[in-house]
Amino acid sequence: MIEKSKNIIITGFSFTGKSVVGKEVARRLGWKFIDSDEEIVALAGKSIPDIFAQDGEKHFRKLESQVLEKVCKGKEAVISTGGGAVVDWRNRELFSDNGVVICLEARPQTIYKRLNAAQETSTVVRPLLAVDDPPGQIKQLKAARQPYYATADRSVYTDNLSINDVADEVIHGFRQVGHRNSVASYHESTPFVVTTPTQGYPVFVGWGILGDLGRRMRQLGLSDCASIISDENVFLRHGSPVSTSLEQADFKAASFSVLPGETTKTFHTAMKLYDWLVERQTERVHAIVALGGGMVGDLAGFVAATFLRGLPLVQVPTSLIAMADAAIGGKVAVNHPMAKNLIGAFYQPSLVIADVSTLTTLPERELVSGWAEVIKHGFILDGELVDFLQAHISELSSLEAALSIEAIQRSAMLKATVVGEDEKEQERRMILNYGHTIAHGLEAATGYERFLHGEAVAIGMMGAAMLSERLGLISHDIVARQAQLLEGFGLPTYCSDVDRNEVVQAMALDKKVRERAIKWVLLEGIGQTTIRDDVPQEYVAGVLNELLT
Repeated sequence: MIEKSKNIIITGFSFTGKSVVGKEVARRLGWKFIDSDEEIVALAGKSIPDIFAQDGEKHFRKLESQVLEKVCKGKEAVISTGGGAVVDWRNRELFSDNGVVICLEARPQTIYKRLNAAQETSTVVRPLLAVDDPPGQIKQLKAARQPYYATADRSVYTDNLSINDVADEVIHGFRQVGHRNSVASYHESTPFVVTTPTQGYPVFVGWGILGDLGRRMRQLGLSDCASIISDENVFLRHGSPVSTSLEQADFKAASFSVLPGETTKTFHTAMKLYDWLVERQTERVHAIVALGGGMVGDLAGFVAATFLRGLPLVQVPTSLIAMADAAIGGKVAVNHPMAKNLIGAFYQPSLVIADVSTLTTLPERELVSGWAEVIKHGFILDGELVDFLQAHISELSSLEAALSIEAIQRSAMLKATVVGEDEKEQERRMILNYGHTIAHGLEAATGYERFLHGEAVAIGMMGAAMLSERLGLISHDIVARQAQLLEGFGLPTYCSDVDRNEVVQAMALDKKVRERAIKWVLLEGIGQTTIRDDVPQEYVAGVLNELLT
């Protein structure tokens, strides 16, 4: 395990007190203090405003990364970082690998007040003041960076605290994290941030991190009330720690549990949830917490997207399929009797917390179902993930903590990369539907009651691979390898007693149909895809005959 306690790395927006607090913390601990901005000035031989003006921000960020790479590799240092350093994922990984990360927070109005006070004693015009609307600029820039600041191990709100008070909180947070990381049952990977044109949000994947929920929501600036939407089975297992975490972070929390199962994901259920939110006098700043698997995430997300034209959404996935796929990307929906997910929206969450330890309470069939989406991401995007899954089938099937976290995080990051490139599924994101055309047809044809989603996807993936082979895009070896990996995790690769005509009817209503032609996501190799709308009907019929034996 990484020695998280060897440095304290302070992040945060300008004028949150990083340098002055960092010096006080270093003095108390008897450690050295390093201001990364001062190190950059020394390296460049010019001031930071001059670096920006003469060389540009790109050059400044290059110097910043060089300095951070050097100073973070030491130990027993308190390091104050620049306000924008956390935006670069490489810096965030560097921070996480080399110390406890503490973010200093303050409200935009507090930052503006401090900035004005500092300007009175300086002849240099601060960039944040050199605009028409400084408070608006601060608010906008801070909001854009907030998902990155929220990846810190701890946050300290400095608005009404003295320097000594903030130093106390930093040291307390440092010791808390250091103690927690010494507990063998706790594991957490470096968080990552999903970035889309409409919203950025942090994703945390770990073991035993459910209790962090309230604190993480606070770090994002969420406050006051939280409405937990779950299903009855999940809430019975995990509702108490989630509610406790929210209450400890001063949220007024209430919950609404629905019946488990895909048949619950209807507009009728959404109406019941709207009624409950009205009774709670829910306001636009109050968050919806989706606690559960993909069904709950879809349903709660749809309600969050549509009630009051949008409430903050926090995804707390408790199924493998949700952690690795469904909770990432902001597709929310309810089902129509004729087809799955016909009524929905693209609506990104504000936060995702995936506690892999919750998977130990899943029925075996549900856990197995979830591996289908992880395997899918490997075959369409990353051959190395396919190799990793094949090498660790036994350990992953038994949820060995470190390997499971790695597999789930890698899968979620692949999904996040595609979502960042194509948020609204105009082109690139369609590859994530590999296997889903047949899968959705199977689910609809059986009334959403026979197959778990991952089971249907596994069968659909086999159909898509067989079509790819018939079109001459891939060899039979790839088809066989996919079948071997799916079966290795206990997933089905064919089914029986399903009406083929009903499957075909449901496929015709698939969201990927354009001008009555299905856009098929097919393989050109492991990690390579293509989208085709010219697949001969006789090929489709032949594949369905083989799948639906």
